[in-house]
Amino acid sequence: MPRKRTTDDGDELLARLGSLTAQARERAEQQRTQVELAIALQRGMLPRDLPTASGLHLAVRYAPATYGLNVGGDWYDAFTMPDGRIGLSIGDVQGHNIEAAAFMGQVRAGLRALASVTSEPGDLLARTNDLLLSLGSDLFATCTFMRLDPVTGVLESARAGHTPFVWATAEGQSGVVDDEGGPPLGIQRGMEYPVTRHHLTTGGMFVLLTDGVVEGPSLNIEDGLRHVVRLAGIAAVAGLEAHALAGAVIKCAESVGHEDDAAVLVVGLDGPCATGLDGAAVQPEGGTPHRSRGR
Repeated sequence: MPRKRTTDDGDELLARLGSLTAQARERAEQQRTQVELAIALQRGMLPRDLPTASGLHLAVRYAPATYGLNVGGDWYDAFTMPDGRIGLSIGDVQGHNIEAAAFMGQVRAGLRALASVTSEPGDLLARTNDLLLSLGSDLFATCTFMRLDPVTGVLESARAGHTPFVWATAEGQSGVVDDEGGPPLGIQRGMEYPVTRHHLTTGGMFVLLTDGVVEGPSLNIEDGLRHVVRLAGIAAVAGLEAHALAGAVIKCAESVGHEDDAAVLVVGLDGPCATGLDGAAVQPEGGTPHRSRGR
């Protein structure tokens, strides 16, 4: 006949349940701490201030992934180089953990450090690629790097496997930049990264972004980029400020179907005064691409 549970059996079961609950709480607390550390690491590595130049307008938006342990390594950066030109970068590290966030810091720091040796975008990406491989990490990163001369408006870009950027003009033209690009950083030594030249003029905009803004289970990248093209075209024609466009673009990440890092960087130059989203007089930004190939 079945044996009746004794009081000792019940006490032992409760003790085991209490131990499992305590262990689960401890693991959850450790995971929460790791996520908070990774997010703090990400935010600490992003630039606190953006460079300034006469007529230049930069606007950024960044939304870290915070679902479960999904903490990625998206970044943006903007800094003044030794020759007075402006360096602009945006990128995305493979993976969604604290290692990805730390690797993001290495890529960003490597780009800044090597920019003092060479500011040519293609050469800079090639040197950064070799540097990352020398560190022995298994991770890789996609990246776009630009060199902008705010005096002449000449903008040169090189792309390492990253999402292409968007342009729009005050005359109503807009599209996705069609450049050749090269492979992601940190995969193979000796890679080359073609340079595409543009001329940044008044009245339009360039929009750099990461794939978390335009691609996911609910949105393919072509449709996502077309949506950003529409937003940039409207903003350029209406003469809206760069911050308004950056804010509108980052909202695209809400429709991609997952919670991933998302970063946006808008670049432009002064144009005629116009009225912004809040009704105040603002200066629209500009960028019309005129492409030529260089090395």
